[in-house]
Amino acid sequence: MAQTAPPAQQANAVSPDAIKQREQELEAAREEQRKAAELQKKLKADMAAIGQDRAKLNQQLIDIATQVRGIETRIGETEGRLRPLDAREQEVRATLDSRRTEIIEVLAALQRAGRRTPPALLVRPEDALQSLRTAMLLGAVVPELRGRAEKLAADLGELVNLRKRIANERDLLAQDRDKLKDDQIRLAALIDERQRKQSAIEKDMETEGTRAVNLSRQVDSLQGLITKMEQDLKSAAKAAATASLQGAPAAPGGKPNLGALKDPARLSPAIAFASAKGLFSLPVNGRKIRDFGGSDGSGGVEKGISLTTRAGAQVTTPCDGWVVYAGPFRSYGQLLILNAGGGYHVLIAGMERISVNIGQFVLTGEPVATMGTTSQVASILATTASQPVLYVEFRKDGTPIDSGPWWATHEGEKVRG
Repeated sequence: MAQTAPPAQQANAVSPDAIKQREQELEAAREEQRKAAELQKKLKADMAAIGQDRAKLNQQLIDIATQVRGIETRIGETEGRLRPLDAREQEVRATLDSRRTEIIEVLAALQRAGRRTPPALLVRPEDALQSLRTAMLLGAVVPELRGRAEKLAADLGELVNLRKRIANERDLLAQDRDKLKDDQIRLAALIDERQRKQSAIEKDMETEGTRAVNLSRQVDSLQGLITKMEQDLKSAAKAAATASLQGAPAAPGGKPNLGALKDPARLSPAIAFASAKGLFSLPVNGRKIRDFGGSDGSGGVEKGISLTTRAGAQVTTPCDGWVVYAGPFRSYGQLLILNAGGGYHVLIAGMERISVNIGQFVLTGEPVATMGTTSQVASILATTASQPVLYVEFRKDGTPIDSGPWWATHEGEKVRG
């Protein structure tokens, strides 16, 4: 009976290619560690530079969140360009594969003329195309096969061009994904710093958060939740009272002062909510699947809008406002409610993680949450949606209103923090 080689001998039998691959993997891991160490060093320097400057921290949060959402958009656009390219490559390959007999004849003619083995057609189409073009140029392809050779050259040429375009797009995609990862790490560090400073101000924040969740279990409706929070929870009540006093700044001449948005140290809304129609950015990059007033799929009408998003997408605030609730609620998953002043509330639901606390004042464009990998909003999820879904609802004096007039229709119209 054959004996199994000792472990030591098995280890010695590792091929040179396997050893080379392991060395490459080790080098890649070391490079990742080096980059991570450099990023951490830079983050520490950034935090030290910020110090206790709240305005500087707010501005960095908004700037990095804007960058993250911009990269998310680019990644989506690149993926959109890749889909038809990949599909067309498969079509061309299938066409070439279906004409295998014809291709063998053409390549056989090449082999006879050149006395050498023709190149692998689909492994290295660039080589096959070059050989075919050279053969036609030198008249090595017999006349009766020339038409076929020209068609084959055209298909191979398209395949080669497709491969180049796909390679370029994938390089762009890889670069953007690396940049997104780095920016997300930096943003997470800035958010942690913001919340650490917030916790230092609100010593009983954790207790308040627990009480808020307990209070939320006592009500069934969103309006009941808003009322309960702003009456019974100390931090939410304080935020609501501040909103009623400072939440509706006058708009001189009826026009909002967009310059006020440039002050990252502000502690009240820069623009009255009612005056900001046509200026808000959607809280997340996504595609609208349900609109206000449409069917909710169960006999009622939609009170807000629903957007499908990328997994892990960044969620930012469309407006300035005070957080009066942040936590789980019924079938909405994680729910964030902002009191924007002037009787207006903004409800955002369906995130996996919320990164702000009740009582906190947040600025337009500030990062407040991240999406998960699947939908968290069971009650309003379209059954055909496989991606995460964000739900957004505006309310005025307790009544849901159409948010449509507030969203900017063109990029240049959006307000920026």
